[in-house]
Parts: sequence; C-alpha cells; structure tokens
Amino acid sequence: MLSGLVTALRTLTVLPVPGRESDRFSNSLFWFPVVGLLLGLVEGAIGFCGFRLGWNELAAALVLLGGIILSRGMHADGLADLADGFWGGKTREVALRIMKDSNVGSFGAIALSAMMLLKWVVLLKLVGFGAFELIAAGVLLARQVQVLLASSLPYARSEGGTAQAFVSGAGALHILVTSLLTLLFLVALLHADLYALVTVVAAALVGALLTGGLSWRKIGGVTGDVLGAGSEVTELFVWIVAAFYAGFRAHGA
Repeated sequence: MLSGLVTALRTLTVLPVPGRESDRFSNSLFWFPVVGLLLGLVEGAIGFCGFRLGWNELAAALVLLGGIILSRGMHADGLADLADGFWGGKTREVALRIMKDSNVGSFGAIALSAMMLLKWVVLLKLVGFGAFELIAAGVLLARQVQVLLASSLPYARSEGGTAQAFVSGAGALHILVTSLLTLLFLVALLHADLYALVTVVAAALVGALLTGGLSWRKIGGVTGDVLGAGSEVTELFVWIVAAFYAGFRAHGA
C-alpha cells in the first residue's frame, strides 16, 4: 500500500522519494489528499515566514513560486495546454492534438498569466489576514479534485496517454476514501470551523464541476492536462472565497 504513496509523491511533487512504485497507478489516488496536505503545509509555512518578515507581497510571491517548484510546474503546464486546446481546437480531435503539443500558444500564455496574477492578488489578501490554514486548505482540495475528476470521467484519448493508468482504475471507492480523508484533514486544519469548511468545500466543488463539465463537452473525458488544470482552477476558487471569508472573520472579530 505504501507503494501508492511513493507513486503519489513522485507524480505530484518534485521530491526524490525512494521506494518501489505501485503496480496499479490508480492506487496512488488514495494518497493524493496526504500529499496535498503535505504541500499545503509547506506552502502555508512559506507564507508565514514571509509574513513574519513583514513583506506580504514577497510572501505571496514565494507561496506562488513554491507551489510551482514543488509540483514541477506540472499543473500550470496542464492549464496552458487545456486553454490552447479548448479554445484553439474547433473539434475534439483537433483539441486533443493541440493539447499534446508541448509548445505554449497564445491562449495558454494568457491563461497562465491571468492565473498567476489572480493567485498572487488573492494570496496577498490571505497572507495579510494571517490565514495560512486557508492557503493549505486550497492546496489540499486542489489535489482532491484531481481524484474526483479522474474517478468520475473516462479517459479522453483512445490511443492512451500518461494519465490513463490513473484514470482507468479509478472509481467510487477512490472518491469515498479520499473525500473522508480530505474532510478529516480540513477539520484539523481549520480548527473545526464549520463555516470555513463549508465555504472552501463548496468552492472546490464549483471548480471541479466547471472543469469537468467543460472537459466533457469539449473532449468527452479527461486527460492529464485536464487534471492539472482542474487543480489550478480549484486552488484559485478556494483561495478567492477563503480570502472573502478571512476578511469577514477579521472584521467581525
């Protein structure tokens, strides 16, 4: 079972993890919330260190860059490929072909620029409110959404691809187990704040539904790029509503 953790860490992070990978890549999905929690705690700690230095703008930038470095920029790359394919391809086949191209087009560049700018702005708010637990919650939920998408939609490429091994073996059990784990981690992170919990989970579900629905309509399923893009979109959505919540909490205190 620990081989699934090895696969999850090697897939989602840049960390050099020793050990043998799982024979069934879909088993690693059970560990996605654990890896998401780890990454979230690291990014939250980065933000806290910057906050203690009294330079919130730098702290927000370091959280953003830290997330990119720790994930090898894989999810950002998926967002760029999805934007190029979905808005540059008139048909399903063309969209999939464009998404497979490693070059970044104009739609991808625009999507990446907008995502990085919006994330920095909202992270600046979260750091200013000292809401580091909400930063971590966004990272955690972004990885859970990958499990939801992989487990509920078919793989879109008939010829196979990198993420097929994760998607083909995923199902309801993965959703159930990881959802329970994610909720448990969120309760601990948010100190059992029910309002915060409901807020961030609702935002994550919106991100999942928007990404999954668009992907189903455009290409009839998911790819590795879709999973990465879903993670980026979810992270942004959760952080935005979390920033509003942190603001109401601060002004109401």
